[in-house]
Formats: sequence, structure tokens, C-alpha cells
Amino acid sequence: MTGLPAEAVRPDDAGLPADAGSPADAVFRADRAWVDGALRPAVVVVRDGRIAAVLPVDAVVAAATEHVVPDGHVLLPGLVDTHVHVNEPGRTEWEGFASATRAAALGGVTTIVDMPLNSIPATTTPEALATKQASARGRVAVDVGFWGGAVPANAGSLGALHDAGVFGFKCFTAPSGVDEFPHLDAEQLRAAIAEVADVGALLIVHAEDPEHLVAHDALGAHYADFLATRPGTAERFAIARVIDGARETGARVHVLHLSDAGALPMIRAAKQDGVRITVETCPHYLAFEAGSIPDGATAFKCCPPIRDDANRDALWEGLLDGTVDMVVTDHSPSTADLKVADWGLAWGGIAGLQVGFRAVWTEAHRRGLPLERVLPWFTTGPAALVGMADRGRIAPGALAHLAVFDPEAVETIAVAGLAHRNPVSAYAGLEALGSVTETFLRGRRIASAASGVTAVEGELVDRA
Repeated sequence: MTGLPAEAVRPDDAGLPADAGSPADAVFRADRAWVDGALRPAVVVVRDGRIAAVLPVDAVVAAATEHVVPDGHVLLPGLVDTHVHVNEPGRTEWEGFASATRAAALGGVTTIVDMPLNSIPATTTPEALATKQASARGRVAVDVGFWGGAVPANAGSLGALHDAGVFGFKCFTAPSGVDEFPHLDAEQLRAAIAEVADVGALLIVHAEDPEHLVAHDALGAHYADFLATRPGTAERFAIARVIDGARETGARVHVLHLSDAGALPMIRAAKQDGVRITVETCPHYLAFEAGSIPDGATAFKCCPPIRDDANRDALWEGLLDGTVDMVVTDHSPSTADLKVADWGLAWGGIAGLQVGFRAVWTEAHRRGLPLERVLPWFTTGPAALVGMADRGRIAPGALAHLAVFDPEAVETIAVAGLAHRNPVSAYAGLEALGSVTETFLRGRRIASAASGVTAVEGELVDRA
């Protein structure tokens, strides 16, 4: 390992605590650690589950445990994924807290935020939130937070659910695909935006305009026929409504899983005007393009859909110029029997929690982008969305949620080797660059590529 000049990371900058003379719980010594937006040598000192100091790599620190990151590997903050469908209770056969959080841990994800559907009951009341929390408690390998839902039935009563600790409210502007989570029409959407502004909350929106979607039943095996039913105009019209509502009310809004790059100019202009809007996209929109999707391969079906290669290029540009704020998986698995070969009848959702980061790194590397450009999209970006300032970074005071990543490893993804509940994923067969070799929660190892998930130490977290 190479040494870091003492002036580069001074102990007084690191914020050593008053008990700095006593042994630390753990130290992590890495030739490359992602600190302050750069990869550099460092020693990370952990006390009581948090990072106490970041010191020069040759610093001598007494500790109960020392982890030396192998040469060529990188010490990362644990990834944060704010868009995960765990589906428990009610559809646990689709996923579940135990399986989802195992997959997260093996993918270097140390915090997830669970969507309010497709569980039964949907998380639209404080009572439903308590039911979901009871299903998760004591069974999660990583930390888990929860979104609430905004549906017609709970209009005007979001404050109580917000007070119960959800990180914000998800709504649909078109049918969600499950009866227990109805969408909001244009008038209801405007009312929900005004309500979250009054509550001081965040509205996250599945933005597709139903008037621009093409009704269908069976479509057959050709992907192009499905793609034609969900044109980019559907996203653009819905996003325009969201922007207008946020502009009028001052509400915080967030566009989920942006797939249509044609919406980027209006989003960019809204941000420049001071509208409080953030945007995410997903690994499948960045790693795949419509022309390469085989007939009948409905593991690739999602809504909004994967679009063409030029659109993919434009999404990458939107990330690089900051219009798109983050990348999250929209992990939405189902049982294999729901992924029938007909694009009109198959369930729409992609399972990618364990492999999404590697898929994006693979494509970023192909495009000549360094790892440090990619990391904020999976760490500080989603952490900022939900106000988790103590996650997604290696800095004094942050939780010691960490991952060791080998950026040069190559693996062909086999779904049988993934930890999520059902062996169905669009990423099957992808030759992925990079491997998460170890994951740590509060400074303790919870998973490794060699041994799998070795500890279930996740906690339930709320907005407070």
C-alpha cells in the first residue's frame, strides 16, 4: 500500500473523539477508499458503529479488529437504494424482507427504502405501516426504511402517516398494476402535491399519463409491440403536471424511474427555475436498450419501458450533467409463472437489487467513465433524497456501513446464484464487471462473496 501524505488527511480534520486513546472497535486500511469524492489511501476508524476518523493510510491505530482491503480493491460506503419492492406481507412469495435484504447485502447495499406496494395491505395508513414493520423486524440483513402511499382513499390524511415515520409518499398517475393501490387522476395529483407541501413531506411519482398509453391485453412475443404501448410522451405529459404542481405549491417532488430522455429538457429547466424536483433512473435503462431485447424475454418487462440506444445515451448524459440525481434499482420481482412469454400478459418488473450497481459500472467503464463518477449516483444521491446524511459516505460521524469492491473482476450473472427469492432477472447472462467481496454494517461484516450472508443485523429506520 502507498502512504498518504500527512497533510492530506490531518487528524484534526478527521474529528477524532475525546476517547481517541482507547482502542477502536475496528479499522479499515485501504489503498483506495472513496473519501470526499476521490479514491485515495486511508485508514477508517470505527467506534460504536460509526466512523470516528479518517486518517493517513500508514496511521497506527489500536483496534479490536483490523481489516486490510486487498490490493486492487476499493473501500466504498455502503450503497443506498431508495426504490425496492419487498412485497411483504401479502405477496411474500414474490420476494420478502429476508430474501431482499440478503440480496442487498451481497450487492453492497446497506440501506433500502421499501415501496408501499405490492404488499397487502399497501402502506397507506399508520396501521398498515405497523403491519409491514412487524413483518420485517428482526429479519433484515441491512437497514430498511419505508415509503408511504398516496391514493384516493387517504387524501387529506397523509400527515398521520408522515408522523409515523415514512420518508415520503408514492403515487401513480396511471394504473399501478395492483388493485389495492389505485392511481391519482390529474385533480387528485394536484391535491396530493399541495398536501405534501403543507405537511412538509416529499411526493415521489410514477409519472405516466394514462391518456397516452395504449390499452392492450395479449401482445405476443415482440418487444417492439409492447414498447409502442408506452411511448415517451406518456412520461413527458405526466412529468409536466408534476412540475407545474411543484412550481405552484413549493412542494418537494421526485420523478421515479425516468426512462424517457425526452423529458430531460423540461426537468433541467425546472431545476434552473428553483422547482424542488429530483429525478432517478435505473440500471436497466442504462445497461440495456430495446434493440437487443429478445422475443419473449419478458424478464426485461418494466413500466416505463426500456427504450432505444439513442435514448439510453441521452440518459447517461442527463446523469453526467446532473439533471438526473441518482440511480436506484426499482427492484420489482415476481414469481416465475407471472413472467409469461407474452409482453401484454407478463408482470412488469425487473429484479436487480443484487446486481444493479455492477451493471451500471460495466456500462460506465465501457463508456470510459471512472468509478468515482458512478459512486455518487448510488450513495450520496439517494441518501440525500431521504435525508440520511449519515449514510453513503466515508466521513467522521457517518455510520460505518461499508463495502469492499473489486472493480476489475468479471462474472457472468447466473440467476441461480442470486439471493433474491425467485430466479428470474433481466441481468441473467450479463457479463458484469466488478464484484462486491465484503459488506459491513456498523463496522461488522455481514456478508462476503465467499461465505454469503453471515449476519442479520439490519435495523428499521424512519424519517426522524
